[in-house]
Amino acid sequence: MTNILKTLSMLAALSLASGAAAQGTGLGTDTLSLGEGIAEGEAQVGDTYVREVYSDWQLRCVKTEEGNDPCRLYQLLANEAGNPVAEISMFALPEGGQAEAGATIITPLETLLTRQVTLGVDGEQAKRYPFTWCASNGCIARVGFTEDDVAAFRKGANATLSIVPVAAPDQVVALKISLAGFTAGYEAVSAANTN
Repeated sequence: MTNILKTLSMLAALSLASGAAAQGTGLGTDTLSLGEGIAEGEAQVGDTYVREVYSDWQLRCVKTEEGNDPCRLYQLLANEAGNPVAEISMFALPEGGQAEAGATIITPLETLLTRQVTLGVDGEQAKRYPFTWCASNGCIARVGFTEDDVAAFRKGANATLSIVPVAAPDQVVALKISLAGFTAGYEAVSAANTN
């Protein structure tokens, strides 16, 4: 019985001491944050959100404190079975350079890097682009598109992005990039990033 009383006394003393310590360090209940409401679906600073959709393209932006959210034109690329395989994010570049637009292409980690990324529009002459690096989310190619390349995207129906898997270097994985909505989306991303 005396052990139980000692234990209860010790617990009571500890709870009083921790309450006093919390008040002494400014951690009392009057200094706790009660939070603030967030509108459903509202993006927070640093969040990526879809501002608009242009057929098969999304205008994805990153929320900033200043409100001048940088945007990219995005499309998730799937294989013939409908499984997501790669993605492309395009953006307009400032006038006066060799490239009118830039893009980031992300492919699976087990992509054969030496075979590079091949991209062509409507079966016309394709171009090959090198990979820049690989990270935990995939292998990245940072590419530039000339004025002629962008014009081909605007006029085209589909582009094809081709990669080669490490496990099957004799096979090419061809992924369709729909160009439906590209022209309106590209104009929107250009306007969004100049503001």
